[in-house]
Amino acid sequence: MRDSSTGSTARPSGPTEPDRPSRPSRRTVLAATAGVTAALAAGPHAHAAGSGPHGDKALRALISRMTLEEKVGQLFVMRVYGHSATAPDQADIDANLKEIGVRTAAELIAKYRVGGIIYFAWAHNTRDPHQIAALSNGIQRASLEQPRGLPLLISTDQEHGIVARVGKPATLFPGAMALGAGGSRADAREVGRIGGAELRALGIRQDYSPVADVNVNPANPVIGVRSFGADPDAVAGLVAAEVKGYQGSGVAATAKHFPGHGDTAVDSHFGFPVITHSRDLWSTLDAAPFRAAIRAGIDSIMTAHIMVPALDPAGDPATLSHPILTGILRGELGYDGVVVTDSLGMEGVRTKYGDDRVPVLALKAGVDQLLNPPDLNVAWNAVLNAVRGGELTEARLDESILRVLRLKSKLGLLTDPYVRDAAVDRVVGTPAHLRAADRIAERTTTLLVNKEGLLPLSRRRTPKVLVVGADPASPSLSDGPPTAVLAGALTELGFTATALSTGTAPSAATIAKAVAAAADVDAVVVGTYNVTAAGSQKTLVEGLLATGVPVIAVAIRNPYDVAHLPGVGACLAAYSWTDVELRAAARVIAGRVDPRGKLPVPVQRADDPAQVLYPIGYGLTY
Repeated sequence: MRDSSTGSTARPSGPTEPDRPSRPSRRTVLAATAGVTAALAAGPHAHAAGSGPHGDKALRALISRMTLEEKVGQLFVMRVYGHSATAPDQADIDANLKEIGVRTAAELIAKYRVGGIIYFAWAHNTRDPHQIAALSNGIQRASLEQPRGLPLLISTDQEHGIVARVGKPATLFPGAMALGAGGSRADAREVGRIGGAELRALGIRQDYSPVADVNVNPANPVIGVRSFGADPDAVAGLVAAEVKGYQGSGVAATAKHFPGHGDTAVDSHFGFPVITHSRDLWSTLDAAPFRAAIRAGIDSIMTAHIMVPALDPAGDPATLSHPILTGILRGELGYDGVVVTDSLGMEGVRTKYGDDRVPVLALKAGVDQLLNPPDLNVAWNAVLNAVRGGELTEARLDESILRVLRLKSKLGLLTDPYVRDAAVDRVVGTPAHLRAADRIAERTTTLLVNKEGLLPLSRRRTPKVLVVGADPASPSLSDGPPTAVLAGALTELGFTATALSTGTAPSAATIAKAVAAAADVDAVVVGTYNVTAAGSQKTLVEGLLATGVPVIAVAIRNPYDVAHLPGVGACLAAYSWTDVELRAAARVIAGRVDPRGKLPVPVQRADDPAQVLYPIGYGLTY
């Protein structure tokens, strides 16, 4: 089982037919949701029903007809393996039986009446756009066939950059830190608008994005380039812009990870981070983007599995903290939208309490949606028993269910939960969207070093280029590997470029092979990935420099690599190894576009981290 923020995105293969939508007519859709629409006194604009007193009255009527078991189910958002709601591959059936005790998504819905499902590439939910749309329709159909069935809220982590669950041919944009380097709120809004439109066409109505964490710790192992940067005001502006883009396209945005995961050196997937910020520092630094998201009308906010003693001295993770979620988020910040946990399978929320206590304590803290528990049967029964035993009241469940139903109503799910093939073809990965992604990426590439005007490279003086470096697994079902993408892009731009993958920890033999290959070229481009002072990536670069051939480094994840590479002739920060950012870096190297990005985080000296080598806002151009 994986969690909501990590996981391999290798592209699976196989048939995608069983749930292909048959372009249901408006009449068919309304018939399928007849019980819901009757309760809402549905008209053509029933999607707005949850926004006023009459809407709440109708939604409360829906809640009043639910059994206790159905109410408990509405609070859960669960993973499920398979490309089809009813006919997944046998390996996915086996995984479902092992982890959830059901064979298919349809069986999951029938047994637990879950309120939502989260898509992952590693769960084989996201093979291609038409398959995703068919899976979404199959999930909705399976739920609506149940007694008092309600549409599900289907979600995913589509942050773009290094975390994206839906890959090509959908449009993939630069990630948050790249957008921070571009500094354009208009671009952030455009990413949300186009990305949201494509998700909606696939039946995904809740996106766990944008990341609202202010990344002030270069050693942060889990946020890093997923953050817009280190300046809270800049991050706040970009968060608000992206929220407006997503929600303007009819997809619920989710600001994460409250109360702020930007200053951790521990990954909450594997440990329990502690944030030592004072209350005043938290208010000025971490809280600013969440305030901006709330002002922008954010539909949902995700919690963090971190301890913040200044906000709650009890030692609980924020996900389980009543003072943080109810006292601060709802009380002080005035937020009354949906609160969703980060994955309950992460170690940060499981360190102190058992899996049977975590969901109950989360609800008592003020959470509305319980995301991806490691054992759904344990979590579901724990909530059910907490109500039957009096620890939780049914009224408390109703409060969260009302928020979830308001959101489903706002998104139009209660009147028309289905998607159509024609919309997939019309919206997803269109040439106009792909051009927009390329244009935005060109405004993010950041030039940090350019000794003696090495860049842009000349096709006449340096025609032969060797591309070496790290080739981490594709973060977004893109073409990859990065060295091949960079070499291919440079070849298209008129160079003779070859690729040699050296990895994130090249051996002495691999380094020797790269150094030998450099003897036959005019320039070397090396893709670096989180270089350390004692790591062999640095040894590789030093070996290439010793040949006398010009060396251009492209930091394909964190921009902090430049501090460890003082000898390179040029250094670019691309902020991710996705195709769109690598192609933009190649166009900058070739001089087809000028570098325009500015650092959204400071880069400290490698030998003295107290000293800033390159400040926020630094960036060269031609």
